[in-house]
Amino acid sequence: MKLLLTDSGIKNASIRDALVDLLGKPIAESRALCIPTAGYGAPEADPAGPWRFVSGRSPCPMTELEWKSVGVLELTALPSIEKEHWVSWVRKADVLLVNGGDALYLSHWMRESGLAELLPSLSHLVYVGFSAGSMVMTPRIGEDFVGWKPPTGGDSTLGLVDFSIFPHLDHPSCPENTMADAERWAAEIAAPAYAIDDQTAIKVVDGVVEVISEGHWRAFP
Repeated sequence: MKLLLTDSGIKNASIRDALVDLLGKPIAESRALCIPTAGYGAPEADPAGPWRFVSGRSPCPMTELEWKSVGVLELTALPSIEKEHWVSWVRKADVLLVNGGDALYLSHWMRESGLAELLPSLSHLVYVGFSAGSMVMTPRIGEDFVGWKPPTGGDSTLGLVDFSIFPHLDHPSCPENTMADAERWAAEIAAPAYAIDDQTAIKVVDGVVEVISEGHWRAFP
């Protein structure tokens, strides 16, 4: 599996070029499945958020790119569907587009649905997340980003990469996400981490990490 972990979707030409490189073919020839699930989990969530994501009306460009096809994979529905059926949908897809929202809620349903177990075996697949959709791939998110509380407690996520992500760096709508806040958060994480803004993404292929940015970011060793 190849990862493009964005802050706010495909926001600039550099991130778009990285996506095409990971796909190995034009976007117009690629089949996408979008996962809106995280958009339901945040304490301030409302049903308009997942609708904007699915319909391509989100400020974080994902589903509105000129995909060959786009389908919806709602994780909370998967446990009630025959596994072989929905797994075949995922295997046929070229890319998963994963909504923002609440990373712990998303992590919970990735595990409950069985998708988390399947992902590492999908070497052909490109995973594109934004915000919580990116943070869910990390080992933990830090107490600052805990909203929905999982039954097991804590702030652990899937750990498919070995670094954490502080998103929305210095964004006007997130006054609590300054570089000073990121430094304090990174000290709590006490492990490799990145703070990224809305013009930045992190590309991961075979464990090799590359920051793609037309904005600003910082690595915390």
